[in-house]
Amino acid sequence: RDRMDLQAAGHRGRESRAMTWASKTLAFPLCATALCLVVASSAEARDYGQHGTLWPVIEPDLLAQIYARLVHLEATGETAKLNEELKRRTIARVNRPNPVAGIALASTLRRWSFDPTITVDADIKDDMGRTIIARGTRVNPLDTVPLRAPLVFLDGDDARQVEWAIARYGRSPAKFILVAGAPLELMKARQRRFYFDQGGKLTEHFAIRAVPAVVEQQGRQLLITEQPPKPAATRPS
Repeated sequence: RDRMDLQAAGHRGRESRAMTWASKTLAFPLCATALCLVVASSAEARDYGQHGTLWPVIEPDLLAQIYARLVHLEATGETAKLNEELKRRTIARVNRPNPVAGIALASTLRRWSFDPTITVDADIKDDMGRTIIARGTRVNPLDTVPLRAPLVFLDGDDARQVEWAIARYGRSPAKFILVAGAPLELMKARQRRFYFDQGGKLTEHFAIRAVPAVVEQQGRQLLITEQPPKPAATRPS
């Protein structure tokens, strides 16, 4: 029995020493972490001076260069020349815009219908947030904004087309839309408005490939006609 008590006591001693060692082992990193936090909180920035060779900035200031260039252009009269050139090119572009590419002279009659109906891809709401037109609704613009006058597309540099359009639609509110030519000159000469299909947006939208071409409303669709420029005394019914 005494031997058993001695063994138990020895076992308990070993357990006590093991626990003490483990406690010390775990306590060390905690102490080290706390020490680092204390040191970090008390650290402060210091100026260690300049080390190595420092070179001055030798590149000229960009804004100073631009200013000097502008002053030079102004002094030599180049600014005035540039402004005059820009003015000339702008006036030329207004008087004679770039012609619409890919448009030919109509040689045969071609007629087709165009449905302007669109499908709304997102809800259209008013200023109060109320839905006016729901997503997925099919809308025909002609139901609310009818085409009140024909759209006549023509080449303003082709005298035959201009004469044909004036003879056929001169007394109507038709809109003359050029794909080439000088609209301002024609306005002065003919005393009526001439428009221009800038960038060919309209001819592309209506798939017009030749002029003269006329777009007219027919019910809930548009009727598009390409036809050779033949003399006509009256507007078709």
